[in-house]
Amino acid sequence: MKFLLTILTTVLTINLAIAQQGTLKGKVTDKATGEAVIGAVVFIKGTAKGSSTDYEGNYSLALEPGIHTISATFLSYKPSENPGVTIKSGQPTTLNIQLEDNSTELNVVEVVATRQTNTELSLIQDLRQSEVVVSGVSGEQIAKSLDRDAAAVVKRIPGVTVMNDKYIMIRGLSERYNTVMLNDALAPSTEPDSRAFSFDILPTSVLDRILVFKSGSPELPGEFGGGVIKVYTKNFATENTTSFGITGGYRSGTTFRTINTQHGSKTDFLGFDNNTRALPGSFPSHLNNVGSESLISAARQLRNGWAFNSKTAAPDLRLSLGLTRRFFIGNTEASSLTALSYSNTTQLQHVNRYRYTYNEAEQKTNLIEYSYNDTESSQNARVGLISNWAFRLNNSNKIEFRNLFNQMGQSQVIARTGQEVQGKSVDVQNFSQHYESRTVYSGQLQGTHDAADDRTTYTWTAGYNYSNRNEPNYKRIRSQRNIGSNEPFRWVIPQNSATTFDAGRFDSGMQENTVLAAGQVERRFAGKDSVSENQPKLRAGFYAENKNRNFDARWMSYIISDPGQFNKNLLTSPLGQLFTSENISTSGFSLAEGTNPTDKYDASSLLVAGYIGGTFTVNDQLNLSGGLRVEFNEQQLSTSKYGGGKTEISNPITNILPSLNATYNFTDRSLLRGGYSMSVNRLEFRELAPFTYYDFQLNAEIRGNENLKTATIHNTDLRFEFYPNPTEILSVGVFYKYFKNPIEIYSIPASGNPIYQPKNASNAQSYGIETEVRKSFLNLSNRSLIQNMSLVLNASLIESKVDLGAESEGQERNRAMYGQSPFIVNAGLYFNDEERALQVNMLYNVIGKRIFTVGDDQAPTVYEMPRNVLDLSVTKGIGKHLELKAGIQDLLNQKVKLMQDSNRDTKITSQDDDFANYKRGSYTTLGINYKF
Repeated sequence: MKFLLTILTTVLTINLAIAQQGTLKGKVTDKATGEAVIGAVVFIKGTAKGSSTDYEGNYSLALEPGIHTISATFLSYKPSENPGVTIKSGQPTTLNIQLEDNSTELNVVEVVATRQTNTELSLIQDLRQSEVVVSGVSGEQIAKSLDRDAAAVVKRIPGVTVMNDKYIMIRGLSERYNTVMLNDALAPSTEPDSRAFSFDILPTSVLDRILVFKSGSPELPGEFGGGVIKVYTKNFATENTTSFGITGGYRSGTTFRTINTQHGSKTDFLGFDNNTRALPGSFPSHLNNVGSESLISAARQLRNGWAFNSKTAAPDLRLSLGLTRRFFIGNTEASSLTALSYSNTTQLQHVNRYRYTYNEAEQKTNLIEYSYNDTESSQNARVGLISNWAFRLNNSNKIEFRNLFNQMGQSQVIARTGQEVQGKSVDVQNFSQHYESRTVYSGQLQGTHDAADDRTTYTWTAGYNYSNRNEPNYKRIRSQRNIGSNEPFRWVIPQNSATTFDAGRFDSGMQENTVLAAGQVERRFAGKDSVSENQPKLRAGFYAENKNRNFDARWMSYIISDPGQFNKNLLTSPLGQLFTSENISTSGFSLAEGTNPTDKYDASSLLVAGYIGGTFTVNDQLNLSGGLRVEFNEQQLSTSKYGGGKTEISNPITNILPSLNATYNFTDRSLLRGGYSMSVNRLEFRELAPFTYYDFQLNAEIRGNENLKTATIHNTDLRFEFYPNPTEILSVGVFYKYFKNPIEIYSIPASGNPIYQPKNASNAQSYGIETEVRKSFLNLSNRSLIQNMSLVLNASLIESKVDLGAESEGQERNRAMYGQSPFIVNAGLYFNDEERALQVNMLYNVIGKRIFTVGDDQAPTVYEMPRNVLDLSVTKGIGKHLELKAGIQDLLNQKVKLMQDSNRDTKITSQDDDFANYKRGSYTTLGINYKF
């Protein structure tokens, strides 16, 4: 913290001590007509320092004394460059600029270049020229923040929030309503329980830009509710570079504190388990048909890894290596971009958890059922590799080959203490050890080809995605004693059958393979203006994808071999000695299988889509775009039944999805954009599978539902956009969505642990207003301290309502949609002094309360409460090759609070109760990057 304050003080001191500046002023006019050019950008060449002209074409720019090259640009005009402009201290200098119209067609000039897509300027241009409602964040802005992965980046986009640090929600809709594309191909799923791409697998170092499309068009996937998220990784290299970075991280409450760790494998630091935690190869495939002696023999094969270690948490470590190369193979221009990243991080959280018992006799108050204090120790390792290749065969033909690989592993130990009051009156000491590894590969081969007439473009894509999730040896065990006593804790061991939480072991594995192909042809037609941004276009294309998933889970638990011979003294043994080989006997412990036939399933999905659409210029102000998309999807799932036989599920469905978008240009800088589209929300494999999973943290069960139906969504958007200059934007928009058969999370009444299950509600509505501001401070002051600042601000107000239908099973029939936030605010204040290679940024984020778990007549709804997050970062370049970067994330370190709506009035007040709370810890980083 002192380091950052020192740098901030230095920034202020340097800028306040700057010598008196001079002033450059003048007028920008059209060379042919002499009329003022409004909104032209006048700037110093090679920098971002500049100003825009007012409604009379005048500009004024404070500059340091010296000789400068002044450039001026505006849409539809040729750039103007004026070298050798002398600025004197304390004196005004007048420079009038004439811009020449750029409408003349050039017959002989060939431009061979790669367009930069990761700058703020290019992003604003993309947003302005888009045919649909879209928001985004550029690689340039990403680099200014301390965000480590794509999940942290996208929450800066209007209407976007993040659940569990990795799942994206757009306009308050849960992750299931969002479609993610990675370099124009559908991204692989990384979760078995939900339809979600885990954004935390993408480090920011590989990101070029992220766009969020909030209205539909024929070229976009027809499955979305909140939006379509397109993540683009870096592709083209313009020069040969090698860079290396190392960053250390200190998390308050974690670093240099004592954490609990598993007896893991030697490859945990690389993000995967080398089968140390896996069941032995000779272990029986099922225990139900094994005799008692064989059960004891099988139990002795299992590794006794129940004890855990303690160690001091070291600072986090992040490493990165980047290579860019540009070369020629004959006459073919080629480039490669390779980025290798590694991280090893730790987090310690102390979580307070509560559950209450509903008591009608007590005037509908909630008596506490349990209070837990969880110490959660997590260690995370990630290895990431991106390797992108591009080949320009000639000016009309380009081939790109993109590869993304990520290997992630998380080892977590939870030590739980507390009390269970209602019906038990015991102190508890419970433990769980969980390890999960994820492997993701995505590869795409893409070609872009322009016809000889330069009016037709063909694109094609072939891709393959692989996703693997391994969850070996998830261990849970409980112990208890009479409340308030000094008795030893006694382990809770079942006597006859396996349970998921008493001395239980859970193993699961998921593999998913996807092959895809896509193609498109676009024909452009000449309009009134041959260089118009929105020439009439016609597009037609297809998308085909075949996905296959195999999921297999198995669970068992230790049980008392023979209650009549059992040595009860074993129940007070230390955890590390409880299941040693000598205690696996007829007077000790044995094993029992709990695996159900439904704990394994095979699934596939075939998606074939075709579309036709385009854009049409009605007049100089009005452009229309849209078309029709037809999608056929067949989902199949096969799982076993109790008592034998198979459950076969097949859901073939064809959807006809129209869309229409309109853009009305009031001026060159302001426009009104509107659109309507129809989309769908399909079922996920896990939602169809009748498989139940026990979540130790929530102390709840998650269950599938084979009777789900596909949801239909009607989307409407209206947005006004104003562009003061090519790097600024002001937009205000409204939206409305209607859902038929939306898939919602229901709370199923149960006498034991809560059960959550997806079901179709009757209908739902979601509507709101969004605004975004990107503003430079260039024209607000004569001091460079102010001129070097810029502001990014966006906010959303959202309302949603779901009708659960007549069969709401003890729940309120109408409530907000699951995970929906009523408001979202993101703000960023950026200081960038290019001459001193110094950046200082402050970022802020807050979201409104949203449903964390849905309630019923036995347990009220739980909300995640608003939390203010403030980040501060400083970057300083030293010479041409070295860069230092430091900062603090979550500077305020406010508690994460989950509150139960005890009085069921949808408001959280002092009358309501805590459900869970903890602190993440402020995170301080210091890094160095060297570019060769």
